[in-house]
Amino acid sequence: MERMRVHREIPPAGYRLMLVLAPVIWGLSFVIMKDSVQVIPPAQLIGVRFLCAGVLLGAVFFKRVRAAFCRDMLVRGAILGTLLFLAFWFQTIGVANTTPGKNAFLTATYVVLVPFGWWIIARRRPGIHNLVAAVLCLAGIGFVSLDSDLTAGYGDLMTLVGAVWFAVHMIYVAKFSEGRDMVVLTVYQFFAMGIWGTLIGLVIEPLPALSSITGGFIGEMVYLIVFASCAALLFQNVAQAHVPPAQASLLLSLEAVFGVLFSVLIYGELISIRLIVGFVLVFVAIVVSEVFPEIKKPLIEK
Repeated sequence: MERMRVHREIPPAGYRLMLVLAPVIWGLSFVIMKDSVQVIPPAQLIGVRFLCAGVLLGAVFFKRVRAAFCRDMLVRGAILGTLLFLAFWFQTIGVANTTPGKNAFLTATYVVLVPFGWWIIARRRPGIHNLVAAVLCLAGIGFVSLDSDLTAGYGDLMTLVGAVWFAVHMIYVAKFSEGRDMVVLTVYQFFAMGIWGTLIGLVIEPLPALSSITGGFIGEMVYLIVFASCAALLFQNVAQAHVPPAQASLLLSLEAVFGVLFSVLIYGELISIRLIVGFVLVFVAIVVSEVFPEIKKPLIEK
């Protein structure tokens, strides 16, 4: 069935549902990564996850990948994949050493960092709303991460480093993807991430014990590969073109909220008043950074 025909058959509510399902899937993935990383080390986990995701997505879109194959696409995909590998590597190290809920919200701070990265690279000055979002975000990070002696845990710090790399990746996606097929670039990114994860994992990490590779672990990997890496990404890419940007940004920002929800329900994370305040501040910062510009655009045009 042709892509355009599929799009005509989906009602507007269907696209919004996709943009809810994507953050639900990603939110649950934080808990699953927390469990999986007890079996297989972070780099190896990324290697297996994204090599398999690259094969799966490449098979589904084989004609597009073959049609767009060229050195330029390979180089761009390799660079973006390297940046995204670093983001996921630090994030996965982080989730191994902190709670899934904190990992989800601290990862989400990359949204607030992106405008300041653009300032450095493109000399595009952040707006007042970006500065407000940054202050709220920093306050939220303090509530979430800092202990009574004003020190942060190792897992929280690694997660924040990952958030910086996610922001860098987002900036370079904007620079590298113009006029290119993003699905094909994503396939190349997945392969680059898988190769980096496999190489680094084999060099610096111990191999997992065969006895630890259970049916439950395989099921978790299937979820991370099929749903968290491929399906959710396709939901986002397809639906964002059919939903107003402000709505899309708000719905996608729910990833961190679902991350905490699943962490409480499944992982048993205990939420204190201080954490709730921190989570609220970070979420408000994300909404201010992402949604405000899209609301402001039509008002300015009027």
